[in-house]
Amino acid sequence: MRIRSFAKINLGLEVLGKRADGYHDIRTLFQWIDLHDTLAFEVLESPEIRLAGDDAAIPWDETNLVHRAARLLRERAGVRLGADIRVEKRIPAGSGLGGGSGDAAMTLLALDALWGCCLPREELKGLGAALGSDVAYFLEGGLCLGEGRGERLTPLADLPELSLVLAFPGFPVPTARIYAGLGIPALTSGPKDSKISRFLETRDFGFLENQLEETIFSLYPQLQEYKSLFREHGADLSLVTGSGSAVYGLFRDRGAAGRCLAAMRTRGAAVGAVTMSRAAGWNALDAGASPSGKAADFGSAIRGFESSRPSFWHRDRTKDE
Repeated sequence: MRIRSFAKINLGLEVLGKRADGYHDIRTLFQWIDLHDTLAFEVLESPEIRLAGDDAAIPWDETNLVHRAARLLRERAGVRLGADIRVEKRIPAGSGLGGGSGDAAMTLLALDALWGCCLPREELKGLGAALGSDVAYFLEGGLCLGEGRGERLTPLADLPELSLVLAFPGFPVPTARIYAGLGIPALTSGPKDSKISRFLETRDFGFLENQLEETIFSLYPQLQEYKSLFREHGADLSLVTGSGSAVYGLFRDRGAAGRCLAAMRTRGAAVGAVTMSRAAGWNALDAGASPSGKAADFGSAIRGFESSRPSFWHRDRTKDE
């Protein structure tokens, strides 16, 4: 079985305060994009998790989020099967695009089907939240408001498809370092002051900001140069995504995006992408699967998560879905 694992960008990020557990409360908008990794799964009769990937810079051992996701699901469901998992990476690690989190989410989804666990959707999302702050988002997709650590999700009406250009500086940014550098004055005071809330009322990209950028730019000033270049090329919105290192330019005009991509490629690594609605993303994920063995179970599992089927969202999945 092969399955796509899509990346995300953050259309704005607000930091509300530091929690007693050391994390920060945030408010953010997650948005699916069509840049993706590809994961291949094979069921093993022995309770062994084998994991390999084509990016030598990533540890493919028990510390990897994919490995942890498989073990967590196996423990929760009480299965005795194992899996051979291979990952083709296209989403750079440490870029703020959620590659590792998305891969973990798709591992939960795929192995839930292949192992015949058939856990309810909300339970899989709960396992995702236990693995990482934004893992649960990738089991929702589309445009979502993320709160808490990012694990509390509110699905929102999708934006029209938009073009974007992603610029990669060639190095990762450690998330912990950015949050450790935040100052109290940067924190917002509450929902009524939220620029994200104002964007949701108006759909005006001019309201959106990433409150981590001041700290990010102080440590990695070259990322601010990318943002300036996107603005020069007419981007409707340009932000560092998450804590970085990727910077994106978002365009309503596809032609402007194409011209910007050509210019950005002369300055370093850059790729073009488009935003995806929830339904389009799940349809693309389904089309990207090459099932073997339990093909019918896997297809129904994916379709069960598709928000374009509203009657399904209000009940749990079963083997017959």
